[in-house]
Amino acid sequence: MKRAGIPFVLFCVSGWADVAPPQALEIIRLADEVRSPNKPFRYTVTIQEYKSATSQPANKQILDISMRFIKPEKGGQADARSLVRFVWPPRDRGKIMLSDWYALWFYTPELRRPIPISPQQRLLGQISNGDVIVTNFEYAYHAELVGEAPCGETLCYTLDLKRKSPAATWPRIVYWVEKGGDYRPWKAEYYSLDNQLVKQVIYQRYQPVLGKARPTKIVVQDLRHGKGYSVMEYSNIRFESLPVSHFTKEYIQRGGN
Repeated sequence: MKRAGIPFVLFCVSGWADVAPPQALEIIRLADEVRSPNKPFRYTVTIQEYKSATSQPANKQILDISMRFIKPEKGGQADARSLVRFVWPPRDRGKIMLSDWYALWFYTPELRRPIPISPQQRLLGQISNGDVIVTNFEYAYHAELVGEAPCGETLCYTLDLKRKSPAATWPRIVYWVEKGGDYRPWKAEYYSLDNQLVKQVIYQRYQPVLGKARPTKIVVQDLRHGKGYSVMEYSNIRFESLPVSHFTKEYIQRGGN
């Protein structure tokens, strides 16, 4: 049986008749916790663009990113903000990108004030503005658990995500999360409004980071543009005190430092 291109395995096989699977929302929440800690943190991401599987990097970009990605356990206000400082190449220094949930702004010293931009706007290679910011899947998408599928050397839950609001970048995402206690994201496929597969993201090189095994390498392929792909590698990841006042248009106009 197939559902919209998703491999589907009935839960009654291989002993599943007596063991209920986790609910989709629980899987998404736990996978979100793997992708991002639940407190402010900062990291460096190096982006390299490849024209083919055998090519050398064609372009390189380095970003310094601060994140507030907070989900309160009981009550309180959730938060999803980021501040992206451009480090490399040297000509881009001083440029800043700010996100507050779905809204993004771009600032450069040549501008009088930050300007709104699209999450889908290309940043480098196959990487868009929205790709460098951690997406809160739990809050942005309705999730349906549709089965299991092989993922590398293990099995993954397969989830079909539909956006809750038109403000979310992608109308639909098919998401693979590893079965077991860790709920590690393995792959995500992004679909357009007419349900065409546009982009694939693969989470790799899990390492102990901030108390949990987290992906430190992400491969992004825009399936509309041949064999090219881009790689995001994460380093210097650390917790940092980041007040809400740092995530405002007024702050980035002062240089974001």
